[in-house]
Amino acid sequence: MNDLLWKRIERKLAALPDDRVYQVLDFVEFLEARYAVQSAAAASPFQKLAETVEDTLRAGRVPVTAIKSTMDAMAAASRMMSGLAAAGKAVVDEVAGAAGVGRPSEPPRSEPSPTPVARPAAPESGSGSA
Repeated sequence: MNDLLWKRIERKLAALPDDRVYQVLDFVEFLEARYAVQSAAAASPFQKLAETVEDTLRAGRVPVTAIKSTMDAMAAASRMMSGLAAAGKAVVDEVAGAAGVGRPSEPPRSEPSPTPVARPAAPESGSGSA
């Protein structure tokens, strides 16, 4: 699909209320099942979960406003998880870069702590017992 057509569809969808957008989604899924020459791009596991929750709410005749609120919360959670995954990947990449690629990582060596040196006791002076 070209970018101009995609932008046109986005504009039209943005003008519709949420309940009508769900009708459009149902129709698009129907068309996909019937006429698609290739399968749709695979969704991430979190996206699949969100779609399952959304479909379950719709099947249960939950009001559109409640579905929208739930999906907004799930989208926020998805953004947080994506950010967390990116941060974790950055840490792993940094550690791998510091350790050198292809080398097994060695545990950090701990320097032995210096042992205190025992000093001889100073002689007591002037206890006066002579």
